[in-house]
Amino acid sequence: MLKVSVQSDGRSQEESSSFELESQEGRWLINGQAFDGDIAKLSENKYHVIWNYKSYLIEVTEQNISAKTLSLVINGQKYATVTKDRIDLLLEGMGLQAKVTNKINHLKAPMPGLIQSVAVKEGDKVTKGDILLVLVAMKMENVIRAAGDGIVKSMKIIAGQTVEKNQVMLEFE
Repeated sequence: MLKVSVQSDGRSQEESSSFELESQEGRWLINGQAFDGDIAKLSENKYHVIWNYKSYLIEVTEQNISAKTLSLVINGQKYATVTKDRIDLLLEGMGLQAKVTNKINHLKAPMPGLIQSVAVKEGDKVTKGDILLVLVAMKMENVIRAAGDGIVKSMKIIAGQTVEKNQVMLEFE
């Protein structure tokens, strides 16, 4: 089972729109209703969806694998997503939350790709959520953010360099 909560960005809680997308036994549900629409992939990160006689242009603009989040633009409206897999849902149901350590020691490449830009330098203090770098993989820009707090001890990469999966890119104090 996979559950995705989608919340529109830039609005107050009362004004925002949200929906839940869920995968159960090979079929998709939107807000509990079976998805019986059509999906066409337009490019690496763009899709066209027809559902309930409406057309939706969806673009994946940012992906953070470790935080299990995506940023989407659906018909011009920005949305942020949070994905929970079966284990996350089980822990949540038990009243336990999977927590990421606040102190980080190093940052490894989540996938092979090209370092497009680096937003930090040695000696910089970072907190959880700060942008560290942009990694381009499969024609998608992946903004890599700090998983916790730390001070950049050493840089193992530079902009324009290619990296392999699990290659150490930054070390922290």
